[in-house]
Amino acid sequence: MDLCSLIDRNAAFAPDKTAIAFGRERLSYAAFAARIEQTATALKQELDVGRGDRVAILSLNRPDYLVLLYACARLGAMLVPLNWRLAIAEQLFILTDAGAKVLVLEQAFEGVLSELVRTAPGTSVVGLDFVPPRGTTFESLLANSDLTSRNPHTDLSCPLLIVYTSGTTGRPKGAVLRQEALFWNGVMSQHMHNMTSDDHVLTVLPLFHVGGLNIQTTPALQLGATVTIHARFTPDTALAAIAHDRPTLTVMVPAIIQAASEHPAWTTADLSSLKAVATGSTIVPPHLIDRFVARGVPVLQVYGSTETCPIAIYTRLGGDLSREGSTGLAGLCCEAQVIDEAGREVPAGTPGEIAVRGPNVFFEYWGNADATHDALSDGWYRTGDIGLCDADGYFWIRDRKKNLIISGGENVYPAEVERVLLEHPDVSECAVIGRPDPRWDEVPIAYVIRRPGCRLEAEELRAYLQAQLARFKVPRDIVFVTDLPRTALGKVQHFLLKQLDAQSRARGETS
Repeated sequence: MDLCSLIDRNAAFAPDKTAIAFGRERLSYAAFAARIEQTATALKQELDVGRGDRVAILSLNRPDYLVLLYACARLGAMLVPLNWRLAIAEQLFILTDAGAKVLVLEQAFEGVLSELVRTAPGTSVVGLDFVPPRGTTFESLLANSDLTSRNPHTDLSCPLLIVYTSGTTGRPKGAVLRQEALFWNGVMSQHMHNMTSDDHVLTVLPLFHVGGLNIQTTPALQLGATVTIHARFTPDTALAAIAHDRPTLTVMVPAIIQAASEHPAWTTADLSSLKAVATGSTIVPPHLIDRFVARGVPVLQVYGSTETCPIAIYTRLGGDLSREGSTGLAGLCCEAQVIDEAGREVPAGTPGEIAVRGPNVFFEYWGNADATHDALSDGWYRTGDIGLCDADGYFWIRDRKKNLIISGGENVYPAEVERVLLEHPDVSECAVIGRPDPRWDEVPIAYVIRRPGCRLEAEELRAYLQAQLARFKVPRDIVFVTDLPRTALGKVQHFLLKQLDAQSRARGETS
C-alpha cells in the first residue's frame, strides 16, 4: 500500500463526494483519484519519472498541487515544494540541491526559468497555466499519456517530500519525509481534531509549508473529508468562505489570526460552522487565541516542525484546553521529552531542549549527512526548541534554543518578554533579541510596532514591563519600527533582526 491507496479507497466508498473545492471547481474523489493516476502515468511515460526522482512545484495553492503530491506517492518519486516568496537565487539553489528532474510551475513565477536553463539545463519544465519555453503544459502532458498502462504501487517506506527549511546560517536544508510520516501525521491530526469524513477543511496556508499541507489538508483527504483551498490567504476571502462554505476546521498561524480578527468584517462574520481552529508557533499570544474563543470557537494548539511533518505535540478537541500557554501532550503516534545538553531526560518542570521520536519524524536532510547526524540520535530529533513538561505530561514551549538570551548569567526567553509586550493595548507586534554587552554578555532589546494611531513612547512601555517582569528581563532599549523580518508564514526571524540590529549599531558607531 502507498499513500495514494487511501485516495483510491475513498473514491471507491464515496466516488461522488467532493474531495477538493477551489473557486467554482469541484473535484470528486473519483475524479481526484483518476487525475492522480493520469498524472502519475504521464510523468512516468513522458518525463521518465520513477522511484527516487524529484519533482519540484512552484505554485500558489491549487488542486493540481495535491494531485502532484499523490502522483509522486504512486511512483515512489519525491515532491519538492518551492516557497514562492523566496528570491529566485534561493529557489535555484533548492532546485539544484535537490536535483529536480521536473519543475512544475505557474506563469507568475516564470522568472526562475531564464537562470534554470543555465544552472540545471536537464530539468524538464511543465507549465500549469502557460506554455513555458522549451517545455509543455500540464494538460498537454496528461493528454499524451497512455492510460492503458498501469502504474506501480510503492509502499509507505518510500520518501515522498523534501521540504527545505531556512536556517540561521548557511544554506537551507531539505528535510526528507517518508510516506509513512504523512500517514501517521494524518492519524494524529484526525485524533487532534476529532476529524471524521463529514468534516470540511478550509486551507488558506500555503501548501509549500508542511503546516498548510499536513496539519489538516492531507489528513482530511486521507480520511475522505472535503477540503476547500484558497490560492492564498486574504482576510476578506477567508472570512467570506467561513460564512458561505461552512467549513468545520481551519488552520491559522498567529499572523493570519491577527489579520482576520482585525478586518472590518470580523465582528459580523458568521463563524458558527467552525468546531475548532488550529494554530501553532513557538509561542502563540494568548490575546489572539482569546479572539476566537470569545466568538465561541475553540482554539487547538499544535507544536512541531518541518522535521516532524509537522505534528508532534497538541491539544485535542474535547480535551483539556484550560492550561493557558500549554501546547498540549505528546501526539498519539510519537514520543516527546525534554532533555539536557547531554541528551538525558530532565525532571518534570525543568527547562531543556525538546526531543521528538516517532514514525512522523523525518528520515534525513537531503545530501547532508553531517546535519542529519547532528539532529538525529537513536531516532530522537533534537528540535532546537526550549520548553518544559509538567508532571502530567503537558508541554510548554519557551523559545528557540538559538534565541535564548543569557544576561549576567540569567536566562531570558524572548518569547516570555514578547508575550508581556503584546498584552499592552498599544503594541501591535514585537520581537525581542539579545544584543552583545561588555558587562552582561547580552542584554534584551525590543523591536516594537505600535498600533495605528497610537503615540506610545519607550519610557511608558518600559515602566509597564518593569511592573510585570524581573529587572534583568526588561529590554535595555526599545526600538519602534514599522515592520519586522519574517518567514513565509509570518513568523519573525530573530536571527535576521539580530543581524540588522548589529548593522544599525555599526553604522551609528562609525557615523
